Amino acid sequence: MEATRIGVLGRGLLPATEPVLRADDLGVLRGDGLFETMHLRAARPWLRDAHLARLRAGAAAVELPLPDDAALVELLDTVAAGWPAEVEGALRLVCTRGPEGGGPPTVYATLAAVPTTARQARRDGVRVATLSLGVPADARPELDWLPAGIKSTSYGASTAARRWAARAGVDDVLWISSDGFVLEGPTANVVWLAGETLCTVPARRTGILPGTTVAWLLANAAEIGCHAAERMITPAGLRDADGVWLTSSVRGLVEVRALDGEPLPRSARTDALRELLGFPLP
Repeated sequence: MEATRIGVLGRGLLPATEPVLRADDLGVLRGDGLFETMHLRAARPWLRDAHLARLRAGAAAVELPLPDDAALVELLDTVAAGWPAEVEGALRLVCTRGPEGGGPPTVYATLAAVPTTARQARRDGVRVATLSLGVPADARPELDWLPAGIKSTSYGASTAARRWAARAGVDDVLWISSDGFVLEGPTANVVWLAGETLCTVPARRTGILPGTTVAWLLANAAEIGCHAAERMITPAGLRDADGVWLTSSVRGLVEVRALDGEPLPRSARTDALRELLGFPLP
C-alpha cells in the first residue's frame, strides 16, 4: 500500500515526517482555512475543476488569498505523479491563512489510499441517526456576515457529531434543523428518490455545503431515467422515500440502510447510481 504523500506549494514533495505548518499558523490556532478532497481514480483527480471552483468561492467568502489555479493544479499533479492507477486515492488540497501576524497563506496537498472503511460503506451501506443542529433551516443564509456552504478546516462540529455517532452505535449522522428539516451529514450530502425524481437539499436556502459529487449526480440523473430536483424534506419523508443515500467525494454513493433505528429497504436504483458515478466496490 502506498504511504501518504505530502507536497507543499513552493517546496515540492516532502517526507511525511517533514514539518509543514508553523506552530502559529492560523489554520492550526483557529481553524482558519479551507480544503477540498478529491477522489483519485486511474491516478487522476475526479471533478478537479469543480473542486477548485468551490475552493475559490469559499476563499472569496472568507477573504483568503489563493494562488492561481495553475499553481494549485501543478501542486496536485506533483503529489499524484506516479500513483498506481489501480489504487483509489484521497487527494486533499489545504489552504490556511498562514502564520499569525500576516504571513502568507500555507498551501499543501496530501494523498493517501482511500480507507477500507469507506469502500466497505459503499458495499454494505450505513446506519444513520438524526441529530439536531439547533438552528432553523433558513437561518444561516440570512446572516450576511456568516459565510455559509464553505468547506472550512474548522471541523469542530463535524468531529463532535462523528464522536456522538460512535457512542450511539451508528455509522453516521444526518443533521436536522430546529424546525425539523433534513440538512446534511458531517461529511456528506443526502440524496433520496421520490418516484422517478432524484432529490437533494437546496444548498442556497439552507447554507449547507454544495457537494460536488451530488451536483454531478443530479446533472447526469437523466442517464438512468431520473429527473432531478432540490427539495426540503423531513426525516419522516426520508423513511417514505424510494431510496436514501449519502454522497461524498471519497465514499461516493453510500446507501442508508437504517434511519434512527428503523430499517430502510434496499433501493432498486442503487446499482445504477453507483455505476453512473463510477466508484468501484471492494
